[in-house]
Amino acid sequence: MDPSLNTDGAPATPQVKLRTAALSVVSNSCLILLKVVAGSITGSVAILTEAVHSSIDLVASMVAFFSVRKAGEPADESHRYGHEKLENLAAAIEGILILVGSAAIAFQAVRHLTGGGRVQRLGVGIAVVAFSLIANVIVSTVIARTARATSSPALEGDAAHLRTDALTSLAVLIGLALVQITGAQWLDPVVALVVAAAIVVTGVRLLLGSSRVLVDEALPPDQVALIRGAIEEFAGRGVVGYHELRTRQAGARRYVDLHVQFRSGTSLEDAHRTAHELQDVIGTRLGGADVLIHLEPEDRVRPGEELRRAAAGAFRPGGADDPA
Repeated sequence: MDPSLNTDGAPATPQVKLRTAALSVVSNSCLILLKVVAGSITGSVAILTEAVHSSIDLVASMVAFFSVRKAGEPADESHRYGHEKLENLAAAIEGILILVGSAAIAFQAVRHLTGGGRVQRLGVGIAVVAFSLIANVIVSTVIARTARATSSPALEGDAAHLRTDALTSLAVLIGLALVQITGAQWLDPVVALVVAAAIVVTGVRLLLGSSRVLVDEALPPDQVALIRGAIEEFAGRGVVGYHELRTRQAGARRYVDLHVQFRSGTSLEDAHRTAHELQDVIGTRLGGADVLIHLEPEDRVRPGEELRRAAAGAFRPGGADDPA
């Protein structure tokens, strides 16, 4: 079993996810205040752009908080498949916000680079940025751990925001130290431009990852292989073939549906019982997936879709789950 699909111990509750998202909101709010004060005192464009970055992080954290709360609601008449995809939508919004933030940082840096300006009282700025770096490392680690435990795209996006903020804080810290050592004022906006470029990479990666889920991309090959293996193990239980295997993901939940053919003479009761057992096996291996199986008779099996054992007793690889 793929260890990444299941967590050790009991799964985290929706309340844990909400508390983790709230932690990010509180952390970003405090850091914004500190950075604005430090940027105003020192005149550092790098620190002020860090405040802009944290402001975007705050918006993203609030999006994550409300999406996690909404995604935890059960399915209703308007959303029969639940609300889990709201987390993926939130992750996409966070990716867009990261890109917007990078543009704002680049604009301010270029304006400061061409218009001049001096950085002063660097000790205050260095202290605030160092504190911000430590805080973001701690908070992002907590959020990332919860994101992995709950397979939450929204929290994963929030953790990515804070990790990026920590990296940019490190870059700003190095830049301020170099300005203090060398007196080269141009280093401050140049560091801000480097920060903006790093943020773009994170934003694009997050946006692409969430978009793949929103367009119902199939589950990764290793997870599909787990499904195939589970089906093949039921060949001795009357299963003779399967097709139309389809997979997708919404938030933390995975969805699987397929058509399964049963040997001629298998009663509806036996086929129904076997199908439910197969659903349980697939669901367990995928960490609680929602599995739907359509029952079909043996005469619906088409060449290349049947289950066969090789001479050594293993199943013939491939071909069994090719979509019709």
